[in-house]
Amino acid sequence: MSPHESRAPRTGGVIWQRAVTTTRQARILPDGCTDLIWSSRTGLTIAGPDTTAALADLTAGDRVVGLRFPPGTGPAVFGVPAAELTDQRVPLDALWPAGTVQRLAEDMAEHGGGDLLDRVAEARLATVGGPDPRAEAITRALGEGQSVARTAASLGLTERHLHRASRHLFGYGPKTLARILRMRRALVLVRRGVPAARAAAESGYADQPHLSRDVRALAGVPLKELLS
Repeated sequence: MSPHESRAPRTGGVIWQRAVTTTRQARILPDGCTDLIWSSRTGLTIAGPDTTAALADLTAGDRVVGLRFPPGTGPAVFGVPAAELTDQRVPLDALWPAGTVQRLAEDMAEHGGGDLLDRVAEARLATVGGPDPRAEAITRALGEGQSVARTAASLGLTERHLHRASRHLFGYGPKTLARILRMRRALVLVRRGVPAARAAAESGYADQPHLSRDVRALAGVPLKELLS
């Protein structure tokens, strides 16, 4: 079944929950985000930012709760650059003290709410003074279709420094992030019923075949199959 989602009030992310009824694989599209995930089967895991779609194994009877952080917030929560987590799934106790992780896992097993993950993440953010403010500005500019050069200039950075900051915050450079955000803009429009050719044009693609190529490369399946 599709995950239930709600806004995380403390960290500004998204809390999602899934009760798995059938064993299957779920296709997770790249979005520039990092997730903190608790599973009744596998415990606490960090899902790093993906460059292409990831396939998650879901087992019938599993209960899964996740907190998806806004792009660029994960490094402040987990204490490592996003580039160290790119395309990876890492046990939380590889980065946080084992005792802390064990207590959180026990609390999740007993209470199982995403608000608990949100409170823990908020406390971690408070100790480092919050997320890097550049993350929101970079995401907004690239998400609106601004060029890498213009985005760098608007932040008072060189393109080289923007690339370095993006790898730290998002796990990859600004061109890759812009490509991912552009695909997601187009998919939102198509899922609303906008014809693919128009969605491609409004999202900054040269044409519909350009959108189709990007979807196949980033999502791993053709656009028609992704939407079915």
